[in-house]
Formats: sequence, C-alpha cells, structure tokens
Amino acid sequence: MTSIEEVPIEQGPIRPPSEAYSLLLRLTRNCPWNRCEFCHTYKREKFSLRTGREVKKDIDVVQQITSEIRALSWRQGFGGEITPALVHLILKNPRDYPESFRSILLWLHAGARNVFLQDADSLILKTDQIVDLLRYLKKAFPSVDRITTYARAKTISTKTVEELTLLSQAGLSRIHIGLETGYDPLLAYVQKGVTAQEHVAAGRKVKEAGISLSEYVILGLGGKGTWREHAMGTASVLNQIDPDFIRVRTLKILRTMPLHKKTESGEFVLLDDDGVIREERLLIEHLERIQSFFVSDHILNLLEEVEGKFPEEKGKMLAAIDRYLGLSASERANFRLGRRAGIYRFLDDLRKPELRQEVEKAISRIESETPGGVEAVISELMASYI
Repeated sequence: MTSIEEVPIEQGPIRPPSEAYSLLLRLTRNCPWNRCEFCHTYKREKFSLRTGREVKKDIDVVQQITSEIRALSWRQGFGGEITPALVHLILKNPRDYPESFRSILLWLHAGARNVFLQDADSLILKTDQIVDLLRYLKKAFPSVDRITTYARAKTISTKTVEELTLLSQAGLSRIHIGLETGYDPLLAYVQKGVTAQEHVAAGRKVKEAGISLSEYVILGLGGKGTWREHAMGTASVLNQIDPDFIRVRTLKILRTMPLHKKTESGEFVLLDDDGVIREERLLIEHLERIQSFFVSDHILNLLEEVEGKFPEEKGKMLAAIDRYLGLSASERANFRLGRRAGIYRFLDDLRKPELRQEVEKAISRIESETPGGVEAVISELMASYI
C-alpha cells in the first residue's frame, strides 16, 4: 500500500456528469484559453501540457492499483472479482485505502469500460502523441471501449478530418464541446474566442470523422437583453451540426466569474427561472432536421424531464415546458425551491403530498425568518452545485 500512496494519479477538477464512472486520465492541465466570462474553473491557473511519459506513468499506476485490488479480492474470498461486498468493505474503511485506490475500485466495479481525458482541451496535444497514448491505454486495459474528452472548437479547427479519423481509430469515442451559444455578438461578449461558423465547421469535422459529438448550451446566457437571439442563433448552429447530444446547463454566476462584475453594474441582467424556461422552449421549438438527443443532466437545470430524442420526442419536451409555465406563481415557486433543494426531481413530484408538504414547510420557515428570502435560498442552493 505504501508504494501506491507514494505514486498518486494526477487528476483535474472536473468532468461531465455522464463520465461519473469513468477513469479520469489527465493529458493537459487547466485551460489554454481561460478567458470565458461565465467560467471560474481554471481562473488564475496556468495551462501546461503533460508529457507522454507522465501520462503513461499514470496508466501504469492504475494497472498497479488494479492488481492490488484484485489481490485483495482473492484474499477476502471474492475470487478476484470486484463484487459489491468488496466495494462495501473498502469504502467503509476510507482511512485504510488511499483515494486513488477507492476511485479505481469504483471504476472497476462499473466494468472498467469508460475513460475521460482531462482537462479542458486535450486535443491541443499533437495528434500522433494522443494516438500513442490511446493505444497505450487500450493495450493496458482491453476492457475500455469508450474514451471521451473535452475540446475547444478552435482547437478542432486546426486538425484535419484525417487526423480526427486517426484519433477515432485509436479509440477516441466522443468529444464534448462547449458551444454555449450560436449568437456571434454573445460569443464575443462572453469572450468565448470562437465564432458560430467555426463551431459549425468543427462540429461537422468531428461527425465526419466518426466520433460522437456532444455540444453544450448554456441556458440563460443571453440574459434579459438577448435571450431571443441566443436561443435562435444556438438553434441555427445546432441544426447545421446535428450533434449526437445537446446538453444544457443553466447559467449561475458566482463572484469568481468575470461576468459577475457586469451583473453588479447592471450591464448584464439575469433571466429569472421562468425566463430561462421560455428561452429553452424557443430553442427547442426551432431545432429542426436533427436527430440529436437533448439531455438535461445537471441539477442546475430546472426541468430535468425536458429531454429526449429529436424529432420524435420534441412535442413531449415542449409539453413539459408548457406544463410548468401553466402552473400558478405559487406552484412554480414551490417547485423551484423543491427542485434545487433536491426534494423534487420532476414536475410529477408536485403531486406527492409528503414531498409538497416538506417544501411548503421550508417556505414557511424561510419566510418567517426572512420575509421574501426564498429567492436568496434558491440562489445559494444553485451556487452550491457549481
């Protein structure tokens, strides 16, 4: 165990929710652009490339820990298998096992199939270097059948379709791109560093290379001033790309984000939840000629049930939005607090008396302590999820 603790695996700070059970393998540190005004993750952190030797050493350590875990399984009478009983044994004794040991245990328990390459823009590495690392990883763990990564559209534009195809053939399965918005003035305003047409070109390259594409959209990014343009421009870009996945995130501004100064000065005015939902409806309404999965896989999104496959489930998604907007003001407030407090997941939860009563009690308690304080509590809850 001492050797494992002395050789930690380097990991970055974030990953997509869809990679919850993936092995995190860090190829680069932080973000090479790092100017987006809605992001705080890498601010004041220096970007750097990890060497192939460093990354391969991490893969070797994962192999070493995997062997240790399987040996422990044999000693405990589980025949080398990663059983629920073994997982429980290790997780209930965190002081006896290092964090890397526990994270790899969970990865093995999930089948050791998925790997996520960190940090914000792994494809900035030279293509042949990435291919070499992918091959090394696949040789070390033949069970791996999905490898994904974040990448900037600007970086993808520097690679040819042939290069991306080589990455696909080496095992890269999916690329996550932060589209955020398809409205050029807003892209410039939040300093995204890329244009709508560059997003379109990059997305089409990824698709042509046979790599699954996930595009992220930030609901509320247009604020009160340009929410319509944000929704319409974003729909236009997505219609031209037809990504495999469209994943939405709702804007929440923290003090550590550059955009916060613009909200304090009144230059940028945030949409309230109802405004964000109307914006989301306009976006979905204008998504046409695509076969994407629309995914709402984050607690910041108010309506988790607004997801499905285009075009067949478009009507279902719009109906869910209309159902929320058709609620009374008090019912919407009740749902908003319950959702952000983790009491509700779906609109149907409003029909469950025990859950509704729990939220009503919370509202009464908040109002008795701080009249009008529900909005502040919702804001604090949202901030806690970032």
